[in-house]
Amino acid sequence: MAADPRVAHGQVAVERIDEGLRSYMLSVYNYMFLGLGLTGAVAFVTSQSPAALGLIHGTPLKWVLFAAVFGIAFFGAPRIVNMSVAAAHLTFWLFATVFGLLLSYIFVVYTGADIGRAFFMTAGAFGAMSLYGYTTKRDLSGFWPFLIVGLLTAVVASLINVIFLESTLFQAVLSVIVIAISLGITAFHTQMIKDLYYELSDGDTMTKVAVMGALLLYVSFINIFQNLLFLLGMMEE
Repeated sequence: MAADPRVAHGQVAVERIDEGLRSYMLSVYNYMFLGLGLTGAVAFVTSQSPAALGLIHGTPLKWVLFAAVFGIAFFGAPRIVNMSVAAAHLTFWLFATVFGLLLSYIFVVYTGADIGRAFFMTAGAFGAMSLYGYTTKRDLSGFWPFLIVGLLTAVVASLINVIFLESTLFQAVLSVIVIAISLGITAFHTQMIKDLYYELSDGDTMTKVAVMGALLLYVSFINIFQNLLFLLGMMEE
């Protein structure tokens, strides 16, 4: 009995979609890890210059840079799709560079072993939650309002603690909360990025959405890494 050509055509279509989705998601992760690599390189090079460290972390420039990355993450990322491809790339690489300047302190405050341990722990936890977001059939969008409000509240509380309270214990509690929230955001954004693939119609739009997705996942990765590093350093004191 001859095979139904409609079934065969459907199977080919599904295979093409799956292959396209894999390629698309791979480009998201490639952008993200290249961005992390740039951040690490900028942070390390900057840490080798006492003058640069003093300028960034000993003056109000630190808060200007923080405001820049905060603005890009929360207000610039959603607008990447409306930019040109070149502007989308520029936004992402600029973001990764500025974050590298802000993270330059870690090479002075923490040991290489702590940094490496925090990175691999972050990669494992991030990978697990991103895989969950990619594979789950459950709609995670309902969690987003709680996640974003929780993250913003924790960030504000952390700034208040740094400026006024200077409580290590309070900061440790906030770090645990931020890690948990960032893991949830990782799953949500992975699912969102995957779902957006089915709405894309051309190559340029796909590239810009991949860059936007990379930036969103990058932020979660860095949030987890920074707070894990703080907890590891605190446990060794």
